[in-house]
Parts: sequence; structure tokens; C-alpha cells
Amino acid sequence: MEMEAWPQSAPEPPPLAAERTPFWGYTDLVLFLGALLPALLVSGLVFFGLTRLTPTAVMPKAFSVVALQFLSYGFWFLALYAIFKLRYRRPFWASLDWGAPPGAITTSLLLGPAVAIAVSAAAAALGTPEVEMPIQELLRDRLSVVLIGIFAVTLGPVCEELTFRGFLMPLLSRTFGAALGILIAALPFALLHGPQYGWSWRHVALIGLAGVAFGWERYRTGSTAAATAMHCTYNFTIFGGYLLTRAQGL
Repeated sequence: MEMEAWPQSAPEPPPLAAERTPFWGYTDLVLFLGALLPALLVSGLVFFGLTRLTPTAVMPKAFSVVALQFLSYGFWFLALYAIFKLRYRRPFWASLDWGAPPGAITTSLLLGPAVAIAVSAAAAALGTPEVEMPIQELLRDRLSVVLIGIFAVTLGPVCEELTFRGFLMPLLSRTFGAALGILIAALPFALLHGPQYGWSWRHVALIGLAGVAFGWERYRTGSTAAATAMHCTYNFTIFGGYLLTRAQGL
């Protein structure tokens, strides 16, 4: 008499490979950086065309600077949007962790001035010298001050945080760990502002210190929007302090 074979269980499916976080890689970083020059060229052409199509008007130089930066960032992030959509079928804002947990934005807004005060104290401790900044040439009239001020506390922080803490820092953190990811992402952020301060090493180091604070906030909250909120009020405090000092002739 033949014995019945034990019923065989169905083979288990192979485990699903865990999706890497973030999903993009260094090839995408190269593509994103490579899109910067075309974005600058296209924005320059668009701006030139707009100035020829619109009626001639006397506008401060600050308007041209802000408009060109606005267009450049727009075309550059359009390239990043295309990378996410065409290569990964992923949304732009959610991929860069733009959402924020409840209360995070309020806390970040309050932390921005605290970071600005800490950086100013560090500047005094280092004996940071006063330097002639190119931006001073743009602040010759009230309209220019308003334009530069609005850009400094809105579009500027948004674009810089999307680039350095939204896109670059998660990639570096995946490779080197969170602490080194925060530090390394702060380096190009600081160097970006080098020309603004005549490559004074103290100023660049202080900007890097602020970048570390923004990176820590991004890591702490998991939100690029929270880091942006901190950056906005940081810039507001620094810019307001600069205007107050200039008004007092110090």
C-alpha cells in the first residue's frame, strides 16, 4: 500500500526589495547640476525677450536681479520635476518632503531668529570684519530694499532649501549617515554665498553654520518646509539687523 505524499506548501514568494530612500541617486544629481547652465541661459533669453516686449520703464537694478534669479530657479526646478516624473513617475513636492508635521512650522519660524542671534554672536567672537557686499549696490532706494527683502525671506530660502536640504542632503545622508549628510550639504550651501562676502572665510564659515542648523531642522522634523521656515525667519532677522545698523550709521 502506497503512502500518500505529504501535501507540499506553495513556495514563498521572494521578499520584496526594500525601496531605497531617497529613491534618486548620484546620476540624478549630475543631471540636476547639468541643467543649471541651460536654465541660466534660457532665463536670460526669456528675460531679454520680456524687456523688449514690454514698454520701456525705468526699473531699479534690483528688479532685474530678482527677476533673473526667479526665472533661473524656475527653469532649474522644472528640470528636477522632469527627472522625477520621467525617470521615477514621482511627484515633485512630496518627493522632497515638503509636508510638515503639526506644529513644526511654527516652531521652525521661532527658531530662525534664535539661529540668527547665535550666528551673530559667533561672528562677534571671531572678530568677523565688515566687507563690501555686492548686494549693497542694489539697496540704493526704497523699492530695491523691498524687492531684495521679499526675495531674501521668500523665494531665496525656498529654492535653497529644496536644493540643499530637500534634494542633496537625503542623498548624502543615505551614503554617509545623517550627521555627515548634514555637514557635507552645508558646504556647497556656504560656498554658494562666498562671492557675496568677498570669500571672507569667517563669513563663509558662519553661513555654513547656519546651513548645519537648517539641516538639523530638516532631519529633526523630516520636513523641508520646516527647514525653509527656519531659513526664512533667519534671513528676515539678519536682513532687518543689517537695515537697522545701516540706518543708525554704525
